[in-house]
Amino acid sequence: MHGTYTAVIHKEGDLYVADCPEVGSVSQGSTIELALKNLQEATALYLEETEYTPYGNAFIKTFNVY
Repeated sequence: MHGTYTAVIHKEGDLYVADCPEVGSVSQGSTIELALKNLQEATALYLEETEYTPYGNAFIKTFNVY
């Protein structure tokens, strides 16, 4: 399924981990760019193999912990 998806990227040790919250796919890479590229590939493969129902657009919201 073609479309625009969200990537949330954070660093774990020496790797960057990329997560797509709309689909639930996750990948990693040694750079942000590689992690994003790997996430795009993983998400495309997942969408080819799965009957995916989109939830709508994801959004990012920050919050405080006291």
